[in-house]
Amino acid sequence: MSLPRQRVWDLFAPMLGEFDFIRRFLAHFPRARVPVGPGDDCAVLAPQRGAQCVTTDAVVEDVHFTRAAFSPADIGHKALAVNLSDLASMGATPRWFVCALALPRDYPARELAGLARGMSTLATAHGIALVGGNFTSARELSVTITAAGELSRAPLTRAGARPGDLLYVSGTLGDARLGLAHLRAGLRRGASVRRQRRPEPRVALGRLAARYASAALDVSDGLAQDLGHLCTASGVRAELELGRLPLSAAVRKALGPEGALAGGEDYELLLAVPPARGRAFERACATGGHAITRIGHFTEGRGWVSRDGTGRVLPPPEGFDHFRPRPMD
Repeated sequence: MSLPRQRVWDLFAPMLGEFDFIRRFLAHFPRARVPVGPGDDCAVLAPQRGAQCVTTDAVVEDVHFTRAAFSPADIGHKALAVNLSDLASMGATPRWFVCALALPRDYPARELAGLARGMSTLATAHGIALVGGNFTSARELSVTITAAGELSRAPLTRAGARPGDLLYVSGTLGDARLGLAHLRAGLRRGASVRRQRRPEPRVALGRLAARYASAALDVSDGLAQDLGHLCTASGVRAELELGRLPLSAAVRKALGPEGALAGGEDYELLLAVPPARGRAFERACATGGHAITRIGHFTEGRGWVSRDGTGRVLPPPEGFDHFRPRPMD
């Protein structure tokens, strides 16, 4: 009796060497159009016309995902998506990335293939090329990516908001937090679960926003935390209208606006737009099919406050912080 080819790979995966894993991983990506790509000591990249934005981020088993709740393709997608979201927030066009994989010694070859497929599908969708990387063994799975994008105009940073600017956010908030709660409760399907497993980086919106916005960042640690970062970097105060937060029906029912504020991993864009450009920005977003909502404005001062429908000031919740002590799940 002969075994299927995939099953043979899985049986011999513990005996595969580093270069076998590399070849198997790279087989799922198109060849990068660079002078020197994967397989040499370094990648060699041709000069670009615009300035380069470079970011790095990691997803780590039992911190950002579990192998029980996330498929290998989910993990590969998310690892690249969180880096693309950083490029989106700067208004950059994705160009290249390198990937460092740390794998348990018994990591199945079929799961490596699934991880590569999830990553390569998203890379192809955004036209970003894998140009190098590294494999190593570890007790838990982690994927670390360094990605670069090209700017066609001045970068959007956290430091550009000014008093009077309007505050916008893309998409909806709190879905990833609700999805995490569903996964912990054993639920494996639904829109919120998908938002947790496969965030969609707002790359096209970031490029469009670079024509209008004065500041931006991506919402990775929750709007409560990330709005504070933007205010601190810009030296301004934000006034948030709680009733204007864009929420899905499921999030509104399960978490409410306050819960959505504290949820991380939405990977939406938070944007400051000068008031003179607000209507033009909204029209451009509508034409491009980008969902954005004005949720407040900036004033002189420090920090931020939220107001309910009566104008009452509410205390801001905390966002996610990797190093803040928190109760055990």
